Amino acid sequence: MTADIRKTMEGKMDQSIVAFKNNLQKIRTGRASPALLDSIHVEYYGSMVPLSQVANVQLLDARTISVQPWEKNMGAKIEKAIRESDLGLNPASLGELIRVPMPPMSEERRKEMTKLARNEGESAKIAVRNLRRDANEAVKRMVKDKLASEDDQKRSEADIQKITDRHISEIDALVAAKEQDILAV
Repeated sequence: MTADIRKTMEGKMDQSIVAFKNNLQKIRTGRASPALLDSIHVEYYGSMVPLSQVANVQLLDARTISVQPWEKNMGAKIEKAIRESDLGLNPASLGELIRVPMPPMSEERRKEMTKLARNEGESAKIAVRNLRRDANEAVKRMVKDKLASEDDQKRSEADIQKITDRHISEIDALVAAKEQDILAV
C-alpha cells in the first residue's frame, strides 16, 4: 500500500516541477522568447483570449519577437495589450507585422529577475515539502489503522525523504541555471 502513496506523491512532485519550469519561462532574461508573451490576453469579440489564439508569435532574432495577427483589425488591440502589460515592452507595427524588441536589461532589473526566480523556486520547494508531509501523514494513518508496521513506516519515511531531496535539488539546479541565464549579458 505504501507504494501507492509513493507513486502518487512522486507524480504530484513531478507536476510541481513542470509547473515551476513553466513559471520560469515567463521570467524575462536578456534574450527574447515567445513564452514571454503567454500571459498577455487580448480582447477578441467581447472576450479576453490569450495572444497565441489571435496571432502567430515567433522569434525574428535573439532580441526580437514577431507577432503576426490572423485578422487585420486585431493589430492595434494586440499592440495595446503588449504595451499595457507589466513586461515593459514597446511593440512597433510594420504593416501587418508587430515587432516586439527586447530592451537590454539594467543591472537592477537583472537582480529583480533573479529574486523573482528564487521566489518561484521557494514556492515550488514549499509545494514539494507539503506533498512530503501529506505522504508521511498517510503512512502514519496506515500504521495507526494497523495496515502497516512501524518498520514499514520508518522505511517509507526514509524513501519519501530521498524522493523529496531529489526533487528539491532539481529545483535548486533549475533556479541556478535561470539565474545564470538572467545575469549573462
